[in-house]
Amino acid sequence: MDKKEVSKILEDIGILLEIQGENPFKTRAYFNGARVIELLNEDLNALVEENRLHEVKGIGKALQEKITELVSTGRLQYYEELKATIPEGIFDILKIPGLGPKKVKVLYDVLHITTIGELEYACLENRLIDLKGFGEKTQNKILEGIEHLKKYRGQHLLSTGMIFGRAIVEKLKEQKDILRVSLAGSIRRQKEIIKDIDIIASCLEENREAIMEYFTSLDEVEKIIAKGNTKSSVLLWSGINVDLRLVNDEEYPFLLHHFTGSKEHNTAIRHRAKTLGLKINEYGIFKGTERIGVTNEEEFFSVLNLQYIPPELRENHGEIEAAEEGKIPELIQLNDIKGVLHVHSNYSDGVNTIEELVKTAIGKGFQYIGISDHSKSAFYANGLKEKTVKKQHEEIDELRIKYPAIKILKGIESDILVDGSLDYDEEILSTFDYVIGSVHSNFNLDKETMTNRLKRAIENKYLTILGHPTGRLLLSRKAYNLDLEEIIKHCSKYDVAIEINSNPHRLDLDWRMCKYAKEKGVKLVIEPDAHRITGIDDIAYGIGIGRKGGLQPQDVLNAGEFESVYHLLKNKTKG
Repeated sequence: MDKKEVSKILEDIGILLEIQGENPFKTRAYFNGARVIELLNEDLNALVEENRLHEVKGIGKALQEKITELVSTGRLQYYEELKATIPEGIFDILKIPGLGPKKVKVLYDVLHITTIGELEYACLENRLIDLKGFGEKTQNKILEGIEHLKKYRGQHLLSTGMIFGRAIVEKLKEQKDILRVSLAGSIRRQKEIIKDIDIIASCLEENREAIMEYFTSLDEVEKIIAKGNTKSSVLLWSGINVDLRLVNDEEYPFLLHHFTGSKEHNTAIRHRAKTLGLKINEYGIFKGTERIGVTNEEEFFSVLNLQYIPPELRENHGEIEAAEEGKIPELIQLNDIKGVLHVHSNYSDGVNTIEELVKTAIGKGFQYIGISDHSKSAFYANGLKEKTVKKQHEEIDELRIKYPAIKILKGIESDILVDGSLDYDEEILSTFDYVIGSVHSNFNLDKETMTNRLKRAIENKYLTILGHPTGRLLLSRKAYNLDLEEIIKHCSKYDVAIEINSNPHRLDLDWRMCKYAKEKGVKLVIEPDAHRITGIDDIAYGIGIGRKGGLQPQDVLNAGEFESVYHLLKNKTKG
């Protein structure tokens, strides 16, 4: 069990204790313990094996015993017993925005609400209006939250699918009878929202039963949904379904293609095959009754007289026509990125020091790193006052001398205020190497007002990059109402780059708009929006979005060498 899973269980225990009305000091100990484990730099398994957990600040004897049991056995009896005292539906209620343990305790104690259905009925009956700590406004917000949960039930972030999907694939690779194995489906296409995890593998027919037994017995599996020799489905403890399909190795390329492409892509491919006198299904390309042998997907597309189409593009958005003409671009890759600019330090709401971030960037081989903490209006994120900006810049000057192997840039994520202004005056803005402008408040403006708000910010001569341009939070908050095409055209006019925010909760700019931005000559910047060292790796999700949007290295600002990037930034921010 890794530290994320342990941290989540400790947090759940804190929530359960709070609902039970347990001593607040005891409750807080679990919440604190969850944070300590989540931010742990050392390997948790090593600490447990070497009996050194007690050396970690914030981990007392009781927590040490429980964490040791979790890591050693994958289970915690205390947690299971605690969960048994609270109805299962309570955890679903806690997913509703604005409902924390204290409010849920009131609903449970006073109205005996244990499920979302019961809560919805109570709201429709206006039973929360006179309930202490609630009222009509809160009741309406809860109803909105319930509708949102209904809409997105059974959907997951791409990152969830990637983390658990890769883990399962790695375990399957350890199974000696498996010849080839790959993620497929919407994960392989890098869709930002997925429903389940599809895995395709090949093996000899006589080994299928043993492989399926191995797969359905993995520690991650909570429940076996279906089990057969060609397909098995399981539910993981994380709440996501995984389907494993087995075929003979000669069928593998066909099945991998079939279960990777969207329904529309596959329909278009079958139509193309028909025009060539061929027939396609998940088990082969056939000329009459004879299957045409291929060993991989490159050969699959070649049979159809098509250039290889990368998985991310298989959405029937013109990729087949482009492949016919040999115009599939060389898409951006992770190793094309030369540096990152949207990184937060502990000066605002980041976890790590600037020096720690710099050393990490050097270790990743980056040519440059930009520190872009929150600006003063973001009080909730400890945004930088003018005096703090000066202090931070002095530290960066010192680090530039200490670490000559990398270029360290002075950036800021400046709040775009309601009137479109940035929240520093020109004297302060001129001290930064670049300025990211982002909306962090007042999301509910009408379309015209929000569009004009962003347009005015874009016109500011110090704005270099428009951050997470639509403000969406996947599965949580819709994009705010604005004319995005107009914003992109305005960025083109004023030479402002647009961010693809790689945080898996955002993935904003949406991949569907990348082509439009590219056509308008707007540079995209694939950034991690990292708030801790590990967050820098989120850039991989942004790369997936860039690839889906058909971006090449020359379309992405931070795929450029430092000299060219700094020239563009300096010319912009210095007016």
